Amino acid sequence: MRTGTTARSIAVTGAALLALTACGGGSGDSSGDSGADSGEKQVNIYGTDGNMGNALGEDFSEKGSLAGMKGTTPLTKLGKEFTDRLLKVDPNLKDYNYAGETYDAVVITALAAQMAGTNDANVFKAYVNGVTFGGDKCKDFASCLEIVKAGGNPDYDGVSGPLAFTDAGEPAEASFGILQFADDNTIHAEDNDYVFAGDEANAATNEGPAPAPAGTTGEPLVIGYLLPETGNLAFLGPPEIAGFTLAISDINAAGGVLGNQVRAEGGDSGDTSTDTATQTVDRLLQAGANAIVGAASSGVSQTVIDTITGAGVMQISPANTSDIFTTYNDNGLYFRTAPPDLLQARALSDLILEDGNNTVGILALNDPYGTGLAGNAKKNLVEGGLSEGDIQTIIYDPQAANFDSEVQKMVDMNPDAIVVIGFEESSKIIQGLNAQGIGPQR
Repeated sequence: MRTGTTARSIAVTGAALLALTACGGGSGDSSGDSGADSGEKQVNIYGTDGNMGNALGEDFSEKGSLAGMKGTTPLTKLGKEFTDRLLKVDPNLKDYNYAGETYDAVVITALAAQMAGTNDANVFKAYVNGVTFGGDKCKDFASCLEIVKAGGNPDYDGVSGPLAFTDAGEPAEASFGILQFADDNTIHAEDNDYVFAGDEANAATNEGPAPAPAGTTGEPLVIGYLLPETGNLAFLGPPEIAGFTLAISDINAAGGVLGNQVRAEGGDSGDTSTDTATQTVDRLLQAGANAIVGAASSGVSQTVIDTITGAGVMQISPANTSDIFTTYNDNGLYFRTAPPDLLQARALSDLILEDGNNTVGILALNDPYGTGLAGNAKKNLVEGGLSEGDIQTIIYDPQAANFDSEVQKMVDMNPDAIVVIGFEESSKIIQGLNAQGIGPQR
């Protein structure tokens, strides 16, 4: 079982992490003046990476239904050059969530295989962490490959940030986007704010074995993807698949890996309500995949991780955030470019506290992602000054026919803030909150 150092102990603490001015639902908005004028208390609504995307806005036709709803997601400020290249891959992209993390997952895998001199994941897994720290800085596969060919060790600082993996194979530091829906129920990327949580000093120190001799060739590297084309995270599929496709193209344009072009395979992960992921993993393994990028959902990864790593294949997720994977018994074959929820919880709780909320209701779906993020957020809110009695957590079944009971509990609690940690069912929850006069719609 791998164990890693978490970045919590030296993450920026308290509200100091977010030096932001509340731009909708801040402490000024939730003051007594607002309530005195309207006769109703304004409740601030927050989301997280499972629902903070423009796909959520498509479920609301009335202007202002999501206005002011804020939230966090692992996200760096992507440059226009990169997003333009993604749009060439998929002109219909509406969001870029996890596109950078997916791109980086592919590049890291390719570099590790090149350094190991083999497409055998049981060998190149030892090089993965070292690709992300120490050595010589590089920002794309081509420049990193030149370092490898010269016998050096690349320190890949990717599209999604500095990476710097811990012993557990996950980022020690990460960038988070602070997103907000406007009156048109859309998130406008130009209005996002960005903060970092964690510390690169928590990265591992073992850079791995000496690289294979320069010019080593071998069997072609096969990288597959297991990403959501259907299911409750389908809105994340397009940017992730575009990032995957672009990375494969860039790697092959630079000469490929081990003297061969990288072969790409792919398939739908669906969600935990189906066995789509299991079927796709079986197909990818039969196709000879050496590494699989995905899944997006922590719950889905939990259903297939044993099959993937048990087959001696590397799994590297661009979007799994559940803390359960930090110490999972994975034969050293599971990695992720997405940060654990230990870090997102800090960004989320600091945002809530910075906005001046004194009581908080948390609605979280019942899966490793939902319960883990909810628990960490509550812990950070208490550390930030709230009492446990100021926070009420409700865990719900995402497959439920309706969420009337959960919404009513929030009405009865009447908190300053409500956090919705969910996937596509979040729209039903928010519609219920709006109907009760405590949602984002004013």
